[in-house]
Amino acid sequence: MRPLAARIGTYLYRRNPVRVQSRNFSSSFHTRDQRSIEEEAERKIGWMLKLIFAGTATIVAYQFFPYLGDNLMQQSVSLLHVKDPLFKRMGASRLARFAIDDERRMKIVEMGGGQELLNMLDAAKDDHTRKEALKALVAIAQSEEVVGALHQAGAISVIRSTPDSVEDTEIEIYKLILLSRFRDLRYDVPF
Repeated sequence: MRPLAARIGTYLYRRNPVRVQSRNFSSSFHTRDQRSIEEEAERKIGWMLKLIFAGTATIVAYQFFPYLGDNLMQQSVSLLHVKDPLFKRMGASRLARFAIDDERRMKIVEMGGGQELLNMLDAAKDDHTRKEALKALVAIAQSEEVVGALHQAGAISVIRSTPDSVEDTEIEIYKLILLSRFRDLRYDVPF
């Protein structure tokens, strides 16, 4: 970086040689040596490169940050509509990570995520998909309002009808967590 700045500096500050008779004028330009000119050029070019980087980072952030809010949650809910189980698992995993406070959990349910997770769980043909759907349901069921909305969507019957897995015991654990959450909030959960 330094050699490049030095080359550009010498290129910018190069002067056409003019034959001038030497006189003893006291001028600040004539007293500067070549090294100080190069250092000044390096400093200016360094600031210019920093400003270009900061501008580029600002533009990139301005373009990508809108995707990190509600739009990304909506895309995650949209992934639950896809027929491919891999995309459904990715959407459920994203929703589980977004469900960090009651406001976001309610937002997921308002966008239709709770109902789609129940549909995903009901239609799942493999254990990995069931596990991700149950994990996301556990994450969003930390809020009482969400549990009420899931109860009205028929979550208890869907969760109870989910088959247990011999290979993956986490499915049964997630089912028990969800059903106990419904029972703790005084919803009728037959065991």
